[in-house]
Amino acid sequence: MKIVFMGTPDFAVPCLRALAGSGHEVAAVFTQPDKPKGRGYKMIPTPVKAAAEEYGYKVYQPLSLRKGDDAEEAMKILKDIAPELIVVTAYGQILPKEILELPKYGCINIHASLLPKYRGAAPINWVLLNGETQTGVTSMQMSEGLDTGDMLIKRSTDIGANETYEELYSRLSDMGGEVLLETLDSIERGDLAPEKQDDSLSCYSPMITKDMSALDFSQPVQKIHNTIRGITGFTMLEGKRLKVFRSEILDKIAPDGEAGEIIDEKNFTVRCGDGGQIRFLEVQPEGKKRMKTEDFLRGKKLAKGEKLG
Repeated sequence: MKIVFMGTPDFAVPCLRALAGSGHEVAAVFTQPDKPKGRGYKMIPTPVKAAAEEYGYKVYQPLSLRKGDDAEEAMKILKDIAPELIVVTAYGQILPKEILELPKYGCINIHASLLPKYRGAAPINWVLLNGETQTGVTSMQMSEGLDTGDMLIKRSTDIGANETYEELYSRLSDMGGEVLLETLDSIERGDLAPEKQDDSLSCYSPMITKDMSALDFSQPVQKIHNTIRGITGFTMLEGKRLKVFRSEILDKIAPDGEAGEIIDEKNFTVRCGDGGQIRFLEVQPEGKKRMKTEDFLRGKKLAKGEKLG
């Protein structure tokens, strides 16, 4: 098949690499515009653009597919290419009806959840924030609604009790490439069995905001642990910001005391609102690099009874 691929972040790269090795023709790659980064505001290509250039694919980076001169030019390019299929993975733009209906086989999307649950922009974060024990990847036929199209292929996976966003993101990214190839094979065989989504079972995963990372130790230990796993938590230690990247829940109740109190200064263990104990395993002090807690404690002496927040 002649395919146009649309994607932007690291998550989409395994899908593009899977396409590159599939024997299908990748006629073009669409990705978001480059963005300035670092002190020098150097323009940095998106991960998908960098991967596409490795394969010598033609790359297009329109500001919008829905309005303005860029949208008109993009539509002209797509009509000239006349793809049989458009594959979309974390592209970051909404496709208009005119594009959705252009290819022979329409547009398919690789989405990082078990639809209809966790439609929207941040499904990986939200399955962790909500303490889900299972998630997966779904390929779907795209429609005008937000992640509402018919489901094509699903693959599920269990979530580890201490698995972080970074780890789950990497696993689902690779799974996305596998689901894409399985979907393409089924399209070619003509045996796809699209399944309509049950809207009554759906839930939405909105964008993550910075304020959501603040750790509130009056909450139950599982809620705090899920925040750290899902979006990276932060608290204040001696007036300075401390990021927490990894944690574990201890299987015992803390002694009487206040929420947010350090109850084991040698292992950086903190009391939570329900009496649960959480141990920080990986942190980043303000102005310093990310490090394992044991390395942090070599240079920082904590006091038992000291309160975070």
